[in-house]
Amino acid sequence: MSRRPEDESPAPTPRSNMSSPAQDMEQFEDEGLLGDMDAEIEEEDGEELFGDNMENDYRPMPHLDQYDDRILDEEDYDNMSVSERLAAESELRQRDREMGILRRDDRELFYDREDDEDPKRQRRMAEKAATGELEDEEMIESIENLEDTKGYSVKDWVVMMGPRTEIANRFKNFLRTYVTSKGQYIYKEKIRRMCENNQSSIVVEFPHLANKEHVLAYFLPEAPFQMLEIFDEVAKDIVLSMYPSYDRVTNEIHVRIADLPLIEELRTFRKLHVNQLVRTLVVVTATTGVLPQLSVVKFDCNKCGFILGPFTQTQDHEVQPGSCPECQSSGPFTINMEQTIYRNYQKITLQESPGRIPAGRVPRSKDCILLADLCDRCKPGDEVDVTGIYTNTYEGSLNVDYGFPVFSTVIFANHLVVKDCKQIVQSLTDDDISAIIKMSKDHRIADRIIASIAPSIYGHDYIKRALALTLFGGESKNPGQKHKVRGDINVLICGDPGTAKSQFLKFVEKIAPRAVFTTGQGASAVGLTAYVRRNPATREWTLEAGALVLADQGVCLIDEFDKMNDQDRTSIHEAMEQQSISISKAGIVTSLQARCSVIAAANPIGGRYDASMTFTENVNLSDPILSRFDILCVVRDETDPIQDQHLAKFVVNSHISNHPTNKNKEQVEVENELQIPQDILKKYLVYARENIHPKLQNMDQDKVANIYSQLRQESLATGSLPITVRHIESIIRMSEAHAKMHLREYVQEDDVNMAVRMMLESFVETQKYSVMKSMRQVFQKYLAFKKDHSELLFYILRQLVQDQFTFQRATNEMETLTIEIDEKDLIDKAKQIDIRDLTSFYKSKIFENNHFSYDSKRKVIIHTVPETISED
Repeated sequence: MSRRPEDESPAPTPRSNMSSPAQDMEQFEDEGLLGDMDAEIEEEDGEELFGDNMENDYRPMPHLDQYDDRILDEEDYDNMSVSERLAAESELRQRDREMGILRRDDRELFYDREDDEDPKRQRRMAEKAATGELEDEEMIESIENLEDTKGYSVKDWVVMMGPRTEIANRFKNFLRTYVTSKGQYIYKEKIRRMCENNQSSIVVEFPHLANKEHVLAYFLPEAPFQMLEIFDEVAKDIVLSMYPSYDRVTNEIHVRIADLPLIEELRTFRKLHVNQLVRTLVVVTATTGVLPQLSVVKFDCNKCGFILGPFTQTQDHEVQPGSCPECQSSGPFTINMEQTIYRNYQKITLQESPGRIPAGRVPRSKDCILLADLCDRCKPGDEVDVTGIYTNTYEGSLNVDYGFPVFSTVIFANHLVVKDCKQIVQSLTDDDISAIIKMSKDHRIADRIIASIAPSIYGHDYIKRALALTLFGGESKNPGQKHKVRGDINVLICGDPGTAKSQFLKFVEKIAPRAVFTTGQGASAVGLTAYVRRNPATREWTLEAGALVLADQGVCLIDEFDKMNDQDRTSIHEAMEQQSISISKAGIVTSLQARCSVIAAANPIGGRYDASMTFTENVNLSDPILSRFDILCVVRDETDPIQDQHLAKFVVNSHISNHPTNKNKEQVEVENELQIPQDILKKYLVYARENIHPKLQNMDQDKVANIYSQLRQESLATGSLPITVRHIESIIRMSEAHAKMHLREYVQEDDVNMAVRMMLESFVETQKYSVMKSMRQVFQKYLAFKKDHSELLFYILRQLVQDQFTFQRATNEMETLTIEIDEKDLIDKAKQIDIRDLTSFYKSKIFENNHFSYDSKRKVIIHTVPETISED
């Protein structure tokens, strides 16, 4: 039997007339002093039981450490095992419940809590766990109905201890257990790849989160600051559990949210979106430098040298210490530069994409803040997909101008993706790449690509081929980092009005990975190159990018090129050849990159192209700028009954098939079976630009030299377009672009021949009509390369029909609706271009579709004239 320490206390000193303890208690109760004494006893410190020589209280004392056998009552009871005792107690409790003997207040005292807990107490414990009143984390129960916020707002609910712990546990389970349909752990693999590259961000796709943890996906847009803070802590714990020493690489792990389903326009942001997670597609127009921002601050006390902190700095206001805990002084304090932790900070300006601006509206812009590893991800001109938190920020200048209640808004970026070629290539699946490689094996791939360029425009195969070569582009060269040779191809389209010049530019704008569209009348010199302006906030001179800089590594499209002023036009000379823009204004001396192709469209002087004059006489452009264009395309609106009829039918069918009320759009057959779907064509184009870099090997240099020599002589004799060394480089660039179309690693003979043909067609088309025919005969063997003989023969036959039609109309002999051409005339014309077999031509579709038939007995080709033409 153990003893209490009171057993050895000294005996009290005897007093006379001492009352018994029972009498004292009765007296205190009568006087009402018992409650006061209890309160005083509770307030005292109590007896010190753990003093010196505490172990002496528990020393063995044989005369006291024993039981008196006369007092023990063991005769009437048998020894019971533990299980028998528990069974008996359970039976007694059941009897008491049935009889209702226990009072409601006594239930908690007698009931086994594991068997039957009071439901009211359960609710009270759950509420305390949710609100964080229970500090012991083991006491915080799992919240199954997490979406029930119990009347709290989402922001208040997620910061409470219970929901916060439950959110962290669910997100941790999501990162560890989310698998694909093939059983692959996505986010474990992402974390491993992130650590291999020494990065600090893991991208979580919102649809995955919504499918697995829909409650977290519901809370995230409503309370993004609080939820992302929890996500970052969980991600850091998982990373450190997998790689314990990874904190040496980075102190922070950020969770980036991608593929938010709702995409908002920049101009639609309202107060509803404040402090919400939003996503928008915009263009970057300006960026600042990367600056250090305070993250965790420590201060030095200037009086005693004590280090205060750490203080976590917030975006809203500056954190300042109140007083020094060492010397109790109120300052001054200076920031401890060595122990303060910084993070990268950059502010960029976002502007609405040109294609998304409503008609007649000015593009809106918004500031966006990039932190940590998001800095320097983009540059001016990039089209970006931004996911971030739309919130307000305090700016003194704005509040002074508009009054205190007005706040400016800003986007704190959480995830940023630059939409360029590399990003599109990375998004290509294995099936896409295999389909692209399989498509390149087709020997007609070049014809298929050209047929897919602007399919809504009839004809103009030469212009389409030029645009295709421009989109694929050549290879830039910079040997020894001394002399740079551009690889981009520049194209000028000049011709009569109504020949779809602007439509060609609009098509390129849609299909090119990066394109900037502008017009000559609305573009100034600084608007095309770059301009210097004063920053309204910092009052410093800053450099803003123009159209050519924004189109870096893309295409710059200039419509109405002839409407530009000469001074503005000369500003792009350097950009078109050296692909750089030199600036020397307001103390800023620099050079900007403008590595882009230029596709310009111009109208001739007087509105229509005069074939009796040379190209330079038709177009008001100087020789220096004309020599910078690799391909010159002349578009003439010639009267041809057959072509006009096909053009009219094509336009009408196009309108019918694309009418909004047409329900059978899927059943409309593509007129040209060679066409490639536009989405596949874009993937093919991007893949070729990024992965294929053809090399020049075994090039026929003599052929190029002879052609260059002949062109120089013809140019000097005719006084037309000047031929310079740039045209040799143009041939090389076009041959590389043609090799890219076929995904070849080396430039072949066919590529060079096609480039020579394009160069000669560009040169011949710019000549006078009288010189053009003779020049075509001189370069006939080059111009006929890879041309379909059926098209050539059809062109010759069409000329014969046109001559016969004009003759009969002049002599009023148009009594019948047919025109007969002697086969001998066609054979003689075909022999001049070395074509001797016409059998396949008579069976071709182009022969039948244009209302031609062949009478083998009479050796006559019969053409049926449409009634509309004959009536005219």
